[in-house]
Amino acid sequence: MKKIIPAVVCLLLCSCTTFPQAVAPANNDFAGQHNIYIVSHGWHTGIVVPAANVNRVLPQLDARFAQPKWYEIGWGDKGFYQAQEITSSLTLQAMFWSTGAVMHVVAFSAPPERYFPGSDVKPLTINNGQLSTLMLFIGRSFSRSDAGNIIPLKKGIYGDSQFYAANGRYGILNTCNKWTAKGLQSAGIEIEPALKLTAGSVMSAMP
Repeated sequence: MKKIIPAVVCLLLCSCTTFPQAVAPANNDFAGQHNIYIVSHGWHTGIVVPAANVNRVLPQLDARFAQPKWYEIGWGDKGFYQAQEITSSLTLQAMFWSTGAVMHVVAFSAPPERYFPGSDVKPLTINNGQLSTLMLFIGRSFSRSDAGNIIPLKKGIYGDSQFYAANGRYGILNTCNKWTAKGLQSAGIEIEPALKLTAGSVMSAMP
């Protein structure tokens, strides 16, 4: 029985389809070198990507922010992520009864290691094809209005930042860190998102 239970849990993790889904990397354009970063804030991870590339996919961000060099983008529970104060009830709701998800976008121009001095920042270099599928994954993570526009919500939690409505639903098997892992998988990085539910598990899987 002790051996069966972990196997069942693993099967549930691997077979559970969660949204937004990773994008299959095309790998048809190996030219170019683009720097991206994964940032761990202890419990939460985000992806730092060149703002110019994101603006081509999400032009509303170009209008909202004043020509930054970078965006840190993260996904999380609608109630928990936007809360001024974290409570046990909010945590339980996020894990089991999430009311939806949000994107958090932070605009900045300083080197990521300097902008996040208290966080673990790991760089990655990807090619044109990998960047293209990562941008597609990020674009699909944002929810849109009937007119096709992304939907701004509250001001963000630090720096020049903004929350936006997102696709998917947060849960104990679909965390912010799993979203980051799916972004990495979309960028052609060898990682299994189903098992990457914590910040530590994502950072330890980085090449």
